[in-house]
Amino acid sequence: MKIPDSAALKASSAPQKKKPLYRSLFFQILIAVVAGVLIGHFWPNIGSTLRPLGDGFIQLIKMIIAPLIFLVIVTGISAVGDVKAVGRVGVKALLYFTAATLFALVFGLVVGNIVQPGAGLNIDPATLSQDAVDAKTGHAVPKDAAAFLLDVIPTSVIGAFANNSLLQVLFFSVFFGAAIVVIGRQRCMPVISLMETVLELIFKIMSWIMKVAPIGAFGAMAFIIGQYGLDTLGTYALLIAACYGAAIVFIGLLFLVAWGFARVPLWQFLKYTREEFLLALGTASTEAVMPRIMTKLTNAGCSRATTGLVVPTGYSFNLDGAAIYLSISLLFLAQAFGHNLDLGQQLAALGVLLLTSKGMAGVPGSSFLALSATAAALGIFPVAGVALLLGADRLMDSMRVVVNLLGNCVATFVVAKWEGQFDRGVMVRAFRGEITNEDSAIMLGKEEAFEEQELERLSEGQEPSPKFRGGPVSGDIPRFEMSRPGQRQETPISPD
Repeated sequence: MKIPDSAALKASSAPQKKKPLYRSLFFQILIAVVAGVLIGHFWPNIGSTLRPLGDGFIQLIKMIIAPLIFLVIVTGISAVGDVKAVGRVGVKALLYFTAATLFALVFGLVVGNIVQPGAGLNIDPATLSQDAVDAKTGHAVPKDAAAFLLDVIPTSVIGAFANNSLLQVLFFSVFFGAAIVVIGRQRCMPVISLMETVLELIFKIMSWIMKVAPIGAFGAMAFIIGQYGLDTLGTYALLIAACYGAAIVFIGLLFLVAWGFARVPLWQFLKYTREEFLLALGTASTEAVMPRIMTKLTNAGCSRATTGLVVPTGYSFNLDGAAIYLSISLLFLAQAFGHNLDLGQQLAALGVLLLTSKGMAGVPGSSFLALSATAAALGIFPVAGVALLLGADRLMDSMRVVVNLLGNCVATFVVAKWEGQFDRGVMVRAFRGEITNEDSAIMLGKEEAFEEQELERLSEGQEPSPKFRGGPVSGDIPRFEMSRPGQRQETPISPD
């Protein structure tokens, strides 16, 4: 992106017209979600056939997630230039994730013991069938700790990208970025320049994909309501109320954590990211907003390296909403079969859930796998009893998606602040509606507004905004250009 020189200041001094409401992405997604609910409720047969719209949009997002994570992490690490700092970010993120997940599980158990959502149901185990659970999970079995850790190491780098195995892509990306730091940024500048150019292309593709986000949200919401209906709410009223009530309290605790550790006003952050959260709700998928939420976090003062490491890792290791749901659902099932778990049994269940809840993102029927493994380990109620949750599971997606996504955003702020890679002044600018770096402008499709903003900054004698948060300014990375056959073109390299 080229910022015009100061001679263009007068030409751009006219006040910018306010964008009409109908062009707002948030407004478009909101209308699409409401329309999807209405179609699914009043014409369920039509709503059930609209699933391809939502699935197609999510596939468009998944198409670019693996290369996006690779390029963001590698360029972020190369900008930091410190392999030890990257290691510290990883360790601190895992410590935070473990503490947050453990607290979410304990909190869910406390809520389940107080509310008693399954008490009085008196389910007869003889009426249950394992077939429904097997169909949901695809006959898969939960991985043990060793298998899960080994699965993080890709047997083929190309396979990791082809299968969209985010932890494997992240694992390779850290090694690649660390190699650039060790070999030297100057020597690797042609590679960095090429990767930055490719990343700009992916950002631009993402901005195009987001234009069809309302269609994806409409199709996904119409399918969910048309397939499962609103009548299910009455059947599982107490369980749903317990889970959503626990989620609201947990979000309140996240507000305190964000303000106490990083001085981040989470209400303003939610207003700043309302489009992403509404889209995640509409599609019932956090993956659908991963690229945008990473961009918003870097625009709000978190370094690219920290964001690139924490967010993808959190998608597998920091599923707070899923942890709350698992612990409450476990007690719901035990109570439905007439069992009141004592403290020892609940602590044993806590340990099993802590292990089985890792790596759940993107696994079909992952919550059923985790609960089945816990039921088998405790031996209190039949594994087939997990089928009782088939009707309510889909209705919990909204709760899980919001808490999971918000929990990972708070984790990014906390770890970035902990590592000294968070600029609160930049966060304040972002919450005011400014674009604080060039790459965010490309991803969010706001290049013109960014150019006007930069003209104003330059006219006031301020420094230009960086190419990305925690990275160099735009001119420090040379553009990668292709020359015609027979022509030799030297790429200028700026001194570090």
